[in-house]
Amino acid sequence: MSKAVSGQKVLIVDFGSQVTQLIARRVREQSVYCEIISFENFNKLKSIENTKGIILSGGPSSTSEAKSPRIKNYGLLKNIPILAICYGHQLIAKKFGGRVKFTNKKEFGRAEIYEKSNSLLTKGFFKQKKNTVWMSHSDQVIKIGDGFSVVAATKNAKYAITQNIKQKIYTVQFHPEVVHTNQGKLIFKNFIFNICKCEKNWTDKSKLEKIIFEIKKTVGKKKVLCALSGGVDSSVLAHILKKALNNRVYCVYIDTGLMRKNESKEIVSIYRKKFKKILFI
Repeated sequence: MSKAVSGQKVLIVDFGSQVTQLIARRVREQSVYCEIISFENFNKLKSIENTKGIILSGGPSSTSEAKSPRIKNYGLLKNIPILAICYGHQLIAKKFGGRVKFTNKKEFGRAEIYEKSNSLLTKGFFKQKKNTVWMSHSDQVIKIGDGFSVVAATKNAKYAITQNIKQKIYTVQFHPEVVHTNQGKLIFKNFIFNICKCEKNWTDKSKLEKIIFEIKKTVGKKKVLCALSGGVDSSVLAHILKKALNNRVYCVYIDTGLMRKNESKEIVSIYRKKFKKILFI
């Protein structure tokens, strides 16, 4: 069984950001498996297994609001590297004794960010000690949490990137997941490989192995009837089912009379070369 089936993943805790799916995409672009979970469902978890890293998303709420999203079970995050983005960045600051407040110095759009110290998170990110990032916030961290240090700042955000090296917690006020942030993918790459020590295991091969594993687990010793249309979706499904179950797959193709002349015969002719058990109606 591949590690993608049995092991490592990055878990993304969603606080309602419009671009959480982009975070997942950036992780998967590095050939690493990840899952998105809402903060509500995360708070219901009793344990998390095989998780190499946690990413806290941004969100539309303010940490100053009484009913704003929170993580209640921080104990689950112990000893797991964390990357906190935007709202997550502010949440972490407050959790560790920092301060966040609404400010008139809002940042929406591109901003110049300046390197203040080295970090595993920003390796190769800065050119001549600066870069361009995408900001979207009105609340701002005005005091960092205990154990944290400043990695980078913008004109209006003194703590744009912070880190707690001992606890492997890294926070960014900007959005590295969007294309407007220059070299944003590098932030994820550094977090995933330099900090979380993940391996590239979410490949086409591992995805197929996972699907076949799930099919075998679900079907057991039963047989499967697969309807074929001649299209890509059903053809790929039939092929994967055959890989998983071999001769326990029975395919059926129905000539609806709506196909082009002789097309149904051609389709069945092709299928019969691949699948011995096929019914043509």
